[in-house]
Amino acid sequence: MGALKKPYLSPPIIKKLGLQDYTSVWQAMQDFTQTRDENTPDEFWLVEHPAVYTQGRNGKAEHILTATDIPIVKVDRGGQVTYHGPGQLIIYTLIDLKRRNLGVRRLVTLLENAIISLLNENKIKACNNPKAPGVYVDDKKIAALGLRVSRSCTTHGLSLNIDMDLSPFNNINPCGYQGLEVTQCKDLGVTDNLQSLSEQLAALLVNSIIEESA
Repeated sequence: MGALKKPYLSPPIIKKLGLQDYTSVWQAMQDFTQTRDENTPDEFWLVEHPAVYTQGRNGKAEHILTATDIPIVKVDRGGQVTYHGPGQLIIYTLIDLKRRNLGVRRLVTLLENAIISLLNENKIKACNNPKAPGVYVDDKKIAALGLRVSRSCTTHGLSLNIDMDLSPFNNINPCGYQGLEVTQCKDLGVTDNLQSLSEQLAALLVNSIIEESA
């Protein structure tokens, strides 16, 4: 008798939300996860946010270096403080880990590898750092990751700096690392806009999830 085949799992649904208030989308993620069941398809939400700092569950106030008019939202993901703003791509990964037989560490690796592949396709050499989740180019952070798992399902996801004002990062220790510099696609010579890059990255992520679940 041959090996049993895994049940078919549909690809995650991609939803393009545009520019949306952070707290509204965060609440929508929580609602989605609390009401989903074993038959609810996974989803990727592609979104931008107006300027906002988000501070993880164990976030330390010392990593906020300068008071500004930018709001600070304390959230339920892991990690420290980061910045979101227009020109940065956010992809929220609403994945049922148990159904896809995925661990959190493996999902983080899939997200990082998809970003690295996207950057490689645009002739940018990028890498991850096992001690500090995210993606880096010449030791500068270009993408951040932060997840929460509830009922074996994930909320939050990744952010990729594309074409944005990076100066608000100067007011914090990004992701809790003193002196960490950040960079973005535009400054590295990438000419594709946010919409194009978001579609490319979403496709890479969907393919990664499908392959992992096959």
